[in-house]
Formats: sequence, structure tokens, C-alpha cells
Amino acid sequence: MALFVFICSFSRHGSDDKKWIELFNGKNIKNWIVKINHHEVGVNFGNTFRVEDGIIKVRYDQYGDFNDQFGHLYFKRPFSYYHLLVEYRFTGKFHPSAPGYTLRNSGVMLHSQDPRTMYKDQDWPISVEMQFLGGLGDGKPRPTGNMCSPGTDVVYEGKIDPRHCIDSKSKTYEGDQWVTAEAIVLGDSLIKHIINGDTVLQYTKPQIGGGVVNNYDPKIKIDGKLLNKGFIALQSEGQEIDFRRVAIRVLKRY
Repeated sequence: MALFVFICSFSRHGSDDKKWIELFNGKNIKNWIVKINHHEVGVNFGNTFRVEDGIIKVRYDQYGDFNDQFGHLYFKRPFSYYHLLVEYRFTGKFHPSAPGYTLRNSGVMLHSQDPRTMYKDQDWPISVEMQFLGGLGDGKPRPTGNMCSPGTDVVYEGKIDPRHCIDSKSKTYEGDQWVTAEAIVLGDSLIKHIINGDTVLQYTKPQIGGGVVNNYDPKIKIDGKLLNKGFIALQSEGQEIDFRRVAIRVLKRY
């Protein structure tokens, strides 16, 4: 009951009295940091992240073999209590040598470790991912706004959930339509995922733990440590995707 009251109080006061701050200026990514697996921080291999026509575009036309070169584009500073808004769309192109599970698959990382603490060959940042999936045109449901947990755990429905990914209850979005994804992040207490205005998933107590991440600094991965702040990062993992807006409202703590 206390959590319900807290959420209601937040929805009445927390997000409506703050203006949106545009993290992406529509011109360049100079306020962002690139980290791509197998490359040093700051190396935008293959011009993976580029700005054209006022859009951040994730592209692989300068790649040879994909070689698990998963990448992320991090805003330059961390956040703790915030309301994030991301507008994205998938394109039709997929790198043929990327892992099959990355087809029409991307996301935004929340509470991520600082990219400057990642080893050159660390594949994923320790973080909580709001995963974006697109429909495969086969008539099967494929929700977006899911939670995935590289190097982390979350409490879902009252207990730590052992699954790497937890599906949301969103509908399936086919084709190249724009989708609006929002995340309400309240430090280490609550994270809520919203797709096109509908709340589709929520969980609590994001913390370091779990697996999936490889080649990390063991001093960084302190299992059980609650994550109350971190970096926001846009993902590249083999599927072309566009981001036309990334905005945030910093929230007060209650």
C-alpha cells in the first residue's frame, strides 16, 4: 500500500512540474560517449552512430563481419531520479552476421556503468535495459518495452526474477513506425516502462548481479549492490534503428 501511495504521489507531482531537457540536440552527438565491443571507449567504429536529417541513426554499412561488435551511445553524465522519453523506429536492414536474436531488437540502457570503466572487450555494460523489439511480420506477438538485465537483477512481483528478460504487456509494433518509449526511474526503488502512453511493465530494486556480461572489471561488478544512478545509453546490436528524440525530466526525490 505504501508503494502505491508513493507512485500516486509521484504521478501527481513528480513529472508534471519539470520541463523536458533534450539530450539529443538534433545536430550532433558531441555530448555523448561511444563504446563498442572490441574497441576503446570513444571510438565510433564504422561510423555506427551518426546524425543525419536530425536523427541519430545506427548503421552498419562500414562493417565487415559483425564480430559481436555490440555498441552503445552514452549521454555524458549519469542520472538518478528521472523521466526519460525516447522516440525510435526500426528500419528494414539487419547485419547478416549479427546474432539472430538481435533481429529488430535494440534498446536503451538505464543505470548503466560509466563507459570509461569498461574493458575493451566487454560486450555489454552492467545496466538495466529497456528492450525495444519490432514485430517479425509472422502474426506472433512480440512486445516491446521489455526488461533485460546484463549483469543485473531486479525485483519483479515481490522477488528477484531469475529471467534475463521479462516481457512487457505491450502490443506488437510492425514495420518502420515511430514508437514513443518512456521510463520513469526512481533511483534504486522503482522503474516503470511506458509505451505510447500505456504502462507496460514495472519492477523494483535494480541491483548488480546475474550474468550475460563478459570481460568486465571484477571491481565494478559487486553483486547485490543496489543501483541508484547511472548512465543512459542507446544500443546498437546488429539491427538498424533511428532515434529522433531523447529527452529527460529530472525528478525530485520524495
